[in-house]
Amino acid sequence: MIDPLAEVVMLLQPGARFSKLVHGASPWRISRSDAGQPFYCVILAGGCRIAIDGHEPIDLLSGDFALIPAAYSVAISSLEPPPPGVETPAPVALGNGEFRIGAPDSPIDVRMMVGHCSFGSPDASLLVSLLPQLVHVRSEQRLATLVQLVREESREQRPAREVVLSRLLEVLLIEALRSTAGTTASPGLVRGLADCRLAAAIRGMHEHPTHAWTVADLAKEAALSRSTFFERFSRAVGLTPMEYLLTWRMALAKNLLRRNEGRIAEIAERVGYGSASTFSVAFTRHVGRPPAQYAREEQAVASGA
Repeated sequence: MIDPLAEVVMLLQPGARFSKLVHGASPWRISRSDAGQPFYCVILAGGCRIAIDGHEPIDLLSGDFALIPAAYSVAISSLEPPPPGVETPAPVALGNGEFRIGAPDSPIDVRMMVGHCSFGSPDASLLVSLLPQLVHVRSEQRLATLVQLVREESREQRPAREVVLSRLLEVLLIEALRSTAGTTASPGLVRGLADCRLAAAIRGMHEHPTHAWTVADLAKEAALSRSTFFERFSRAVGLTPMEYLLTWRMALAKNLLRRNEGRIAEIAERVGYGSASTFSVAFTRHVGRPPAQYAREEQAVASGA
């Protein structure tokens, strides 16, 4: 059986950028901007407050794990932040990938592992749109262990380091995402898969992308009425059923085109289009470039031309 969540994560091609161990002494506050990069944080001891992209701050306590698949602004502070206008000194490097932040004469009251990874896929923004905006998991030891393994591997120069890091990050992302499979997750693929009725329809789209799916067909897979299915799917996933299907087909098509796996007509058929011309129109509208041009340009980038 095809696993839609694993498919999305593997297509994202996650890689490690860096991770560091931070020791905090209250009060402190740090802010940073990222160009939509994935950010994760695990609290090893104590607690902190984090605000992502203008959302309401949340408190992270010992054992908590937070993942933001596409972060643009991140503000982290001690649970009791410094007064407005009071600047926090720059973090002090302790060596070996460790840093201290906050008052130099105050005791350490929080330890956390923070890191950034990267998504190698040129379709990262399209695939990330299928994921929750924020993943927050409480007291999941498996995640803390995986983060520690990522940190250890990223600091060593052992053989096959990048392959091991890529696989560890795939496991970390899947573990984090499936740990939030309840109704409290923000709209996205994970929340859709948590609903057994919707999951049947999502798996159907992933297992048979060539099928001429309609909303009625998908509702039948989910054993729901058409109207109930449409409303329930849109609320949980954040996309209508046909928007999700189009997004997934385009992700598959772009991957096949980049890898030069067939002519345009063959790729069109493999992602559910009856003709090359229909596929080309849909692809151009969605991507902004005709499929042949996209394939040439992406293969040139890959070859370093």
